[in-house]
Amino acid sequence: MRHLILSLVLILYPFTSGAFEIEEQVLFGPENSARMIRVISTGDVRVFEPMITGFLAENTDVAVDYTVVSSSELMKAISQEEASFDVAISSAMDLQTKLANDGFTAPYSSQATEALPEWARWRQDLFAFTQEPATIVLSKEAFAGLPLPQTRQDLISILRQHPDKFRGKIGTYDLRQSGLGYLFATQDSRTSEVYWRLTEVMGALDAQLYCCSSDMINDVSTGKLAVAYNVLGNYALSRADTDRFIVLLPSDFTTVMMRTVLIPRNAQNKELAEPFVDYLLQVAWNNAGQPSKQLYNSIMTLAQKEDSLRRIRLGPGLLIFLDTYKKRSFLTAWENAILQE
Repeated sequence: MRHLILSLVLILYPFTSGAFEIEEQVLFGPENSARMIRVISTGDVRVFEPMITGFLAENTDVAVDYTVVSSSELMKAISQEEASFDVAISSAMDLQTKLANDGFTAPYSSQATEALPEWARWRQDLFAFTQEPATIVLSKEAFAGLPLPQTRQDLISILRQHPDKFRGKIGTYDLRQSGLGYLFATQDSRTSEVYWRLTEVMGALDAQLYCCSSDMINDVSTGKLAVAYNVLGNYALSRADTDRFIVLLPSDFTTVMMRTVLIPRNAQNKELAEPFVDYLLQVAWNNAGQPSKQLYNSIMTLAQKEDSLRRIRLGPGLLIFLDTYKKRSFLTAWENAILQE
């Protein structure tokens, strides 16, 4: 098995043309394979590589064309352009739910999908295979000599007490661009009004806005940021430089996103997409940690914090904040709080 994985071909693959914006595209497996799965995903290549190579070790004649996009670009690719992908993976549960609700998915049922807990699937269209907490990542250097916050209110107090130390050094998502950031923000706001107080404090301290978790974690690691709010804890914990920062699961509440997978209705290779989906689900629910350790390595931590977890539930309730009026209203309130122009 190890030799099979090490012998897999990993090359940069030319970006395809199209209106949706591609961040990275990589081909795994035999370069000229006649059997190929096209995957569009919001997940970093670094994080998903073990999962893909694990699947290919059991399917040595198959190749995986893995395309990385933002959650909003994935939505555009599937719903507006109906681009030809066999599997779609996203952290934006609400946008995935909308794709399923609007008929852009091919229903699928198997022993693996039926074995999922009810809260980890929606109909026969959408399946969860990770539990990933929204965390607060803190620079160890910036917080040297300061008490570590355990709650959002603690963080508000520290930021207010040391404005010069944290001005321009707080990062969070740009909700106008990040589907995951918008999902986390709307869920936070439903749980507690403290979200809005924290957003106003971050805005007053010239918060820096980002597209994605990885960029925020990079900037905390290098010292450009002191605080990154609502980043994916699994991404942070899978890095080699964890000695430079602290990953905090806030004790007031921790929002937990479930990464989901679906098969688009116009998938060209459903006969390959289906076993790929089954593999993701079986690894996630039957043998968490192998071989996709990066995506599952905080589940034990989550188990220790069960009382404070707020799992986002799959289902039509996720469509509420995608309503045009509600989304415009929410973004206007967020812009007023974070930009303060």
